[in-house]
Amino acid sequence: MSWTLAIDTSHHVAVGLARDDQPVDRVVVEDTRAHGEALAPAVRDLCARHGIRVADVAEFAVGMGPGPFTGLRVGIVAATTFAHVGGAPVHRVCSLDVIAAQWTDAPEEFLVVSDARRKEVYWARYADGVRVGEPQVGHPADLPDLPVAGPVPTGFAAELSAANGAPTALDPAVLAARWADMAEAPTEPYYLRAADATVSTTRKSALPRLRPRR
Repeated sequence: MSWTLAIDTSHHVAVGLARDDQPVDRVVVEDTRAHGEALAPAVRDLCARHGIRVADVAEFAVGMGPGPFTGLRVGIVAATTFAHVGGAPVHRVCSLDVIAAQWTDAPEEFLVVSDARRKEVYWARYADGVRVGEPQVGHPADLPDLPVAGPVPTGFAAELSAANGAPTALDPAVLAARWADMAEAPTEPYYLRAADATVSTTRKSALPRLRPRR
């Protein structure tokens, strides 16, 4: 019996388990701003439900985005750390590819999108279930006119809407079970944009500002 644990924090906190390449269970915390607080309890609770420890996991799979910088880093660092401590391999895949793999009766061509904030979406194009090119970020009005899958932001209903039968959320249990069917992602995450928080390149004086004499 071989366990695989998957982690994806490209959108929500999503943790999944597979046993012998079959999806078993998942925990999804639908909060896009609590990745650091929610991930460890989600992993702990999911493993406890099936009577295993993280140390019992034979391999890990992790979604590499695209996604917001901070949340995405939380999941990638956690998966890499768990794998390193347990001496287990970690497999990296594009998060959008997981959603594409969930669409069992997908049309010949389609898009997978997710919320990039700033009135934009992350997206990728698929043909016969295989991603064409690299993930991108852009405004919904500029996307190709194709059926859409993925967590379409509610504010974009006028430009985008999920097609009938299309998956609208990433299933981490599918990531755990089917990572080998997806293209290996590079070690550098799909950030696609610079981090919101940046280090200032200017030096701020700690001295009080003197008023000129009149």
